[in-house]
Amino acid sequence: MRALRILLITVVILGGLFVAADRLLLNYAESEAAEKIKARQGLSGATEVAIEGFPFLTQVVGKELDRVDVTVRDIETSANGRRVVITELSAALHNVRLGSNYSSATAATATGTARISYADLTKAADEDVTVAYGGNGKLKVTGTVDLLGRSLSRSVVSTVSLVDGGTIRVRADKVPGEGIPRLEDMIREKTDFDRKLSGLPEGMKLQKVQADEKGLVITVAGTDVPLAG
Repeated sequence: MRALRILLITVVILGGLFVAADRLLLNYAESEAAEKIKARQGLSGATEVAIEGFPFLTQVVGKELDRVDVTVRDIETSANGRRVVITELSAALHNVRLGSNYSSATAATATGTARISYADLTKAADEDVTVAYGGNGKLKVTGTVDLLGRSLSRSVVSTVSLVDGGTIRVRADKVPGEGIPRLEDMIREKTDFDRKLSGLPEGMKLQKVQADEKGLVITVAGTDVPLAG
């Protein structure tokens, strides 16, 4: 019985040491992965990585991670030459294959969401245009025009959509002309706009866009997404 007790204690201690070593290596790998992803994708914002699954060591030996969650904040992109900041991009990467020397990694598939604030969307619009939430998944777009020496501002309820796989389109449902010649056309020229978004992390493509209280929520997805190397 004494020998069995010693064996059980030894197994428990070794198991604890294995778990501790596994977690330490995991924390180090997550930190290193965040830096490599920033360098590979040319990102400037804060990057966080969480590697799922236990034990981590057996996944490393097999050179394939089941799932890696990545969150990147303040990604600088552009839309038709105008600077746009993606407030946050969160992605779940599946079946991440590690290179032979562990210096490269590629995710078989990736899905996630990106968010653009209304303040940043306003910066991407034309001058004298502001964008806010209009309720029920719509936008409230306000444009100001000069007509016959008068400065006129009008707000419209607009629909936001994704076209051509990477262009955010904003279109007014209805523009109040109020019987003033050319006012409707001039307001629509301000409030209706397309912005092709570029500069997303390599391998990620836009899938869908919708509006909520905090900004635009964009669904993104990709295949064979390079993380490092």
